[in-house]
Amino acid sequence: METTHTAPTRRQYIAGGSALAAGGLLAGCSNMVGQGDGAEDETQSDGSYTVSMEPVGEVGFDSVPETWVANNGSWADMGIALGLEPPKGVWLTGRYHTNYYDAVDGVSVDKSDTVSLYQDGVGKEQFYSLDADIHVIDPNFLMNRFDGWSKSDVDEIRDRVAPFFGNSIFSTGYGWHEDYPYLDLYEAFGKLAEVFQRTDRYEAFQSLHREFQSTVEEVVPSAGERPRVAIMWAGGPQPESFSPYLIGEGTSFKQWRDLRVRDALAETSVRDFHANRGSVDYETLLEIDPDVLLLRGHEDKTATEFRNTVVSFMQNHDVASRLTAVQNGDVYRGGGLYQGPITNLVLTERATQQVYGVERELFDRSRVAEIVDGEI
Repeated sequence: METTHTAPTRRQYIAGGSALAAGGLLAGCSNMVGQGDGAEDETQSDGSYTVSMEPVGEVGFDSVPETWVANNGSWADMGIALGLEPPKGVWLTGRYHTNYYDAVDGVSVDKSDTVSLYQDGVGKEQFYSLDADIHVIDPNFLMNRFDGWSKSDVDEIRDRVAPFFGNSIFSTGYGWHEDYPYLDLYEAFGKLAEVFQRTDRYEAFQSLHREFQSTVEEVVPSAGERPRVAIMWAGGPQPESFSPYLIGEGTSFKQWRDLRVRDALAETSVRDFHANRGSVDYETLLEIDPDVLLLRGHEDKTATEFRNTVVSFMQNHDVASRLTAVQNGDVYRGGGLYQGPITNLVLTERATQQVYGVERELFDRSRVAEIVDGEI
């Protein structure tokens, strides 16, 4: 790691706030800022306030953050939903798919000034350079997904730049996340809204989401009519093998859980990619022969570009061309790994078209734009 900076932080937040648990990993913290277990978030008489979320515990703020860094597109999209400017950095900008906003008139995001934290590694200098008011990142992700960060490094950035506030919510496949709970999409969104003091927008989205889920429920067919789907990561325009994703908890599978699709891989001995970093070839896929193939890793392509590259390759492949999904034209982009409140609406609606053939808008675009603009 780089040389430690010794200058005092330019941001002083409530003493004791964002204290991290002892030990190699961070765990849910208690007795912070004078509070006990289960302490409620609260605002002080001087306008300072605290927000609590595991694994960072209770974090104090003496003013609302203005600039921020996000772990991924899930949190970045939550910020956009709250009417914030895009984050100054995310783990990988290529996986923050701002093209989803094209589906919502009145909402657009320019990520050209957003930088990737991961650039052949993640260094502390990047955090000093970005100089954000808050890092919406699970520190455990930082320490476990990149070899080189320790708790002392996290503490240094917390103390000398800005606090960390995040929970890795997109997947439940990480063993290091077993010591503290996951949050669902709207639990996490609500916490971020408290940090930025924009709970009115959160509540408006929550109401819109309830209406949306009721509408989605109406288009989900009976169990016997739902197709068997296989969700996999397909690298490159001419994939020969795939990383299997079994539908589970975590925000990256929210649309598929809500649509109650049948997971073709779960009915076999194939294990989730997170379990053993395994792969599936076309011969194995042919044995499973799912009705629908949902391929991740191509969200930067339009539906037409995806058909002209990946699908076209599979149609001309000796083995892939024998798959039912290929023959029936049911190979689609499988959605990104990260989704927030806006992108979840877009991806779920798209999913109903892919697996159930629903060809109509399922949420009010104008209402989304109004909420983002603060027209509550």
